[in-house]
Amino acid sequence: MKEILNFLKNNGEQLDTDIAGATGISVANVRLHLSKLAAQGEIMSCHSIRFEKGKKIEGISCRLVGYIPPAAPGRKPKTVVKH
Repeated sequence: MKEILNFLKNNGEQLDTDIAGATGISVANVRLHLSKLAAQGEIMSCHSIRFEKGKKIEGISCRLVGYIPPAAPGRKPKTVVKH
């Protein structure tokens, strides 16, 4: 499960199939681990349906709970205060 948590920390929100492909864990085992992590409050997950090039892709979309990734490098927009 540490592999999955590290992958989500480094890559943000991902589908279960993407996690399985990147970690080398079977999709069935990834789903099992994701359900355990969700029960422990480590991740948030939801059933997701996406369409890519007309093809329906179903899976579990998940992300870490309470993790805010570091800001991307580069210039940031300035806040405009209107009176």
